[in-house]
Amino acid sequence: MAVTGRLGLLALFGALVVGLLLPSTTGILAVGGVLLVLVVVDLVLAGGVRPLTFQRSGDTSVRLGEPCEVRLVVANPGGRAIRGQLRDAWPPSAGASDRHALRLPAGERQALVTSLRPSRRGDRTAARVTVRSVGPLGIAARQGSHEVPWTVRVLPPFHSRKHLPSRLARLQQLDGRSAVLIRGQGTEFDSLREYVIGDDVRSIDWRATARAADVMVRTWRPERDRHVVLVLDTGRVSAGRVGDAPRLDAAMDAALLLAALASRAGDRVDLLAYDRRLRAAVQGSSGAALLTSLVNAMAPLEPSLVETDARGMVAEVLQRTRRRSLVVLLTGLDAAPLEEGLFPVLSTLTARHELIVASVADPRVAEMLAGRGDAEAVYDAASASRTVAERQRVTERLARHGVSVVDAVPEELPPALADRYLALKAAGRL
Repeated sequence: MAVTGRLGLLALFGALVVGLLLPSTTGILAVGGVLLVLVVVDLVLAGGVRPLTFQRSGDTSVRLGEPCEVRLVVANPGGRAIRGQLRDAWPPSAGASDRHALRLPAGERQALVTSLRPSRRGDRTAARVTVRSVGPLGIAARQGSHEVPWTVRVLPPFHSRKHLPSRLARLQQLDGRSAVLIRGQGTEFDSLREYVIGDDVRSIDWRATARAADVMVRTWRPERDRHVVLVLDTGRVSAGRVGDAPRLDAAMDAALLLAALASRAGDRVDLLAYDRRLRAAVQGSSGAALLTSLVNAMAPLEPSLVETDARGMVAEVLQRTRRRSLVVLLTGLDAAPLEEGLFPVLSTLTARHELIVASVADPRVAEMLAGRGDAEAVYDAASASRTVAERQRVTERLARHGVSVVDAVPEELPPALADRYLALKAAGRL
């Protein structure tokens, strides 16, 4: 490009000299004519962009916030070399490094790599590839665009994966696979061990005690092959932002941790996403394929700015789930939507299934609750206190219907929900 630029400057300088040597009007016309000739010559000698062919390869999926690469191979079947720039355009949320220098001799290929670091979930689709081919004088250029389709699916990040090892260790204790045995309330007999203070006396095996020197108690293996249904509310309440992300993203993270844990426990996990209609469903997946299916189903989900049809949601769950299951509803604890939506149909759901309602709390409310610096802070604290009281009333009302409630800030919700699942396992309610 440096040589091309110097040729262009020399041509322009020559045209100006010619203009200065001639009378004013004639000089202007001469300069204009020379420049027009130079532009035409430059365009004629520039490599053509329309005959170019393109081929893509590279990553088709990436977790949110992580980098990925898409490779673009450009082939020049024309008879002239191409020198210029190429822009591989993507949506702004794809975080693409989309501009590349292009030097492509006739009949050859060049591979260009576009790096992406997406900032939003969902499918990120490539826009047009635009090539600008500059002439040898550097005065004029040919430009053209080509459609070269490619899609990268941006998956949920699954930040809560770090909590999985500790919960699996607790699951192993419940399941009797570690050195420490604690008594679960399942129906499958596991083994006998010596009585320790704190054991339920109802677990004493009197026949085994009569044959042994110590009091013996039975341990029970928590039941396996249970059914867990994760229900994501994608309605209006999921659109509220907590920190830098909508509540829906925090709910997804909690759902992924619980799904990974329940799958390792031998339970079957399904997913439904619903607002006024079914947005996504995952059924029948297990093992390593489960998380892949879940993150692919969650990736394109976006909150809908409509009130959720709770009656339709419950009907969908009951239609798909015949046997008694653990239903985990990830929704809000706002009083008004629950009063009009969930509460009228709650008994229909709890009569057939164990229900957990998990909700994302806003940490900003706790900060406001402690504020006393000035009059505005006091008013904020009063508002926060009212919000906390309303959520507590809703929680108590749900508890009266036999519903477990997990209400925690985004970072604490996934482990808290996993702990509630383990507690239900230990208590024999799942």
